[in-house]
Amino acid sequence: MRPPYCCNYILAFALQFWVVGSLFAQKPTRLVIDSIQKVRIEAPTAKDTAFGQKAKKIVPKKVYDLLFRDIYNSSNEQGQVSEIEQNPYKKYEDRWIRKIYIHRLDVFGYSVYDTLRKPNNWADRTGNKLHTNTREDVIKNNFLFFGEGDRINSDLFKDNERYIRQQGIFRDVRIEIEPYLAIKNAVDVYVFIQDVWSLLPDGSVGGLDNFVLGLEQRNFQGRGHSLKNTVSYNGKDPRQRTEFGSRYLIPSLGRSFVSAQADFQLLRDNKLGGIKLFKPFLTPETKYAGAFEINYNTNRTFEFVPDTLNSKLSMRNYFWSRSFLFDTWLGRSFKLFFGSKDFRERARFIVAIRQTQQRFVKRERQVTDTSYQLYQNTNLTLLSLGFSNRRYKRDLLIYGFGRTEDVPVGQLISVVFGSDKAETGKRTYAGVKFSAAQYTPHGYFNSLLNVGSFWKDGVAQQGVFNVENGYFSPLQQLHKNWYTRQFITIRYTVGINRFNNEYLNIGGSDGIQGVSSDELRGDKKLVLGIESVVFSPINILGFRVAPFLSADIGWVALSGNKLLNKSPYQGYGIGFRFRNEALTFNTFQVKFVYYSGIPALTDPARFGFDGISSLRFRDFDVTTPEVVGFR
Repeated sequence: MRPPYCCNYILAFALQFWVVGSLFAQKPTRLVIDSIQKVRIEAPTAKDTAFGQKAKKIVPKKVYDLLFRDIYNSSNEQGQVSEIEQNPYKKYEDRWIRKIYIHRLDVFGYSVYDTLRKPNNWADRTGNKLHTNTREDVIKNNFLFFGEGDRINSDLFKDNERYIRQQGIFRDVRIEIEPYLAIKNAVDVYVFIQDVWSLLPDGSVGGLDNFVLGLEQRNFQGRGHSLKNTVSYNGKDPRQRTEFGSRYLIPSLGRSFVSAQADFQLLRDNKLGGIKLFKPFLTPETKYAGAFEINYNTNRTFEFVPDTLNSKLSMRNYFWSRSFLFDTWLGRSFKLFFGSKDFRERARFIVAIRQTQQRFVKRERQVTDTSYQLYQNTNLTLLSLGFSNRRYKRDLLIYGFGRTEDVPVGQLISVVFGSDKAETGKRTYAGVKFSAAQYTPHGYFNSLLNVGSFWKDGVAQQGVFNVENGYFSPLQQLHKNWYTRQFITIRYTVGINRFNNEYLNIGGSDGIQGVSSDELRGDKKLVLGIESVVFSPINILGFRVAPFLSADIGWVALSGNKLLNKSPYQGYGIGFRFRNEALTFNTFQVKFVYYSGIPALTDPARFGFDGISSLRFRDFDVTTPEVVGFR
């Protein structure tokens, strides 16, 4: 939907600029709850950063006050996270909850770790007045795993904090327990929760006849619901000038923690209408999970054919298809009866079954055993047996710029098998998935192995062999309030007897970032990504600044060609990332990249300003039984 050569998020930045102002943070202090169970709010003092002191000497005072403010002291932040890493709720295990108090902190100028802090500039106060905080009854009835009268489950409390942080509408949360002295074994629970700025404008402009306008409200009327609408117009496109997309998401239907989502799209190459209900295994205590989805999809497919002479792909034509999709699955988890107590608390054995049917009502190509197999009617049944052992370690300054991050550690093993009563004949499926992650003194390591294939008459179809490994280093201090981490990722994927028009693309987020070319496709690929990020104490207009260096190196080849028989595709970048954790605004970056070996790239040097989605960790919960993805 985006016009070409336009910079994303410029409109969003402009619209939020005056509201955000100079959001600043100050040195954290301890949580204080007084004898009448209210949070005392007092104004603490703080000193400017070393960078700010230098800037103050050369920047006019009014400009300085607008741009540069103190930020959280990273060393203190680490200390806070380390203090709460050891489960603080253990000592209250099995006590009963007398009363739950919800303390909703405004978006700007407050912190769940420093309840004494408050905003002291007009921009923060104005922003808070323009934002509607999540309603107290919504927090109690839709986001808390516990209620008044329940017994304390210490692991459930930690999982609840993680679940709330993952919703995307809250900046952070902290749950505190205080004994109620008048009644034996009774406690009061205090939930300190802080929203993010929920209104997210989006768009880009390439001219009066080429633009995109979007608006997302991620906490509609304080109910926690998300509503997004996007309209684009391209007056020079002969296929369809106007596009429209809409999505409505309800994160939890009451205390069921079942999410509901509706989608509607009228795009040039895709028309879609659908609804979905889903509930994952939120915690090890969750017994049942599942989903139900139905949609109607009209899709334009562009055909690519191998050019064996030049060992590349070329686009031939396109065609339309229309289909109905019905997809549902149900899973049940079981506690283990062996191992240590800690192991039994978090490890689970999970059984799940899935049924997926796709019916095409229009196809402009004839489906046969050797052509256009992707457009055949299917009736797929899958069964999975899995083992999951997951915990979470709290950390900072990984993908976030100061917020608490829940890093998964553990193991996952899953075996999937089933059958597909496809239009061209019945076939079976078998797949195995293994993943693991662990913190060590040398950093965080994670690995994923995914192998799966359909089988028909003893021959593999649509097979995939995929290996991914990731690493990030411990947080290293460069100077006072300056920290750095190094990130490394390696991905290797091979397709086995894939159908026509199924290809990997080495461009995009899983390859050479910032480029897209039809010639960067194949049946197998190997990608190495290296990045070094510096988390600085610089805070400009509430956005924390992180300089970075990056290198992406990759190979891609068609079936029958050796993967490493030619020079790799390469991209080397340097730039700055900006993020304000108080906003739903995605991280945006200014980046200069030099590319080498990219086909049809006229200018190897490129300067860009764009937005990047927030990255998430790979978790170890067993989800829907699925066919290994080819990407």
